Amino acid sequence: MYQLEIIAFVVSLVALQLTLVLYVWGFISMSLNKQALDKSVARFALPVLALAWIMLTVSLVVRAVLSGHVPFTDMYEFSASFGWGILLAVLLAWWRFRSGIISASGALVAFALLAFAFSQPSQHTPLSPILNQAWLLPAHVSCAIIAYGMFALGFASAALFLARKKYQAAFLPKPEMLDRIGYESSLTGFLFMTVVLILGSIWANIAWGNYWSWDPKETAALVTWLIYAGYLFTRFVLKWRESRSAWFLVIGFLAVLVTFFGNFFFGGLHAYS
Repeated sequence: MYQLEIIAFVVSLVALQLTLVLYVWGFISMSLNKQALDKSVARFALPVLALAWIMLTVSLVVRAVLSGHVPFTDMYEFSASFGWGILLAVLLAWWRFRSGIISASGALVAFALLAFAFSQPSQHTPLSPILNQAWLLPAHVSCAIIAYGMFALGFASAALFLARKKYQAAFLPKPEMLDRIGYESSLTGFLFMTVVLILGSIWANIAWGNYWSWDPKETAALVTWLIYAGYLFTRFVLKWRESRSAWFLVIGFLAVLVTFFGNFFFGGLHAYS
């Protein structure tokens, strides 16, 4: 069974590599022909991308069965699960918007996370007593994975928006579509991030006796939430659009990365993760 877990993970990583190769080939053809991404490339790339998500799902499910707990307890599992969330967001975005470039951008971020996970120790470890909360661990981390995946999608759309404006890249999706993807994905991520903070405070009270300790990772998560709250405020109240909103999403995702990788330099109550 352990071999199945590792094989499924490697197949997922290889499938993502193949997806990126197909998209690069499509982008080269697109640039030479000065036209939109060839739909035939998307038709080939999308099933391979779906295969990567399915095999990663298999790997995580097998790991959960073998370890006896959900795979959310160390940086290998966090990174693989984060990548899973991004791939899910990318597939949903394809179903919603049919944008090959958005899919490629999300696949690139997911590949980087899985490559990072591959570099981490992957042996099964027993569940820490702090993490041994029957429903809080799956709920808290699952919401974080979905939130981070949606924020990554928002970042990809914002980066493409800024690139299109700066370089007048007409072959990229229309600004209105990129703005819409950024808004919808970030709103969804913000809602899930709100649940993350609520569940985290409940968990903190159970584990440490108070709802908020200003632990570095807690604080980083709050800052991330505030940035996306600011994005939504400026969009709804101040009617910001285009570059200003796009930069908000870029900064927000940088905060997501600081929160996610904070275990390496924050320490504090979340050092176990």
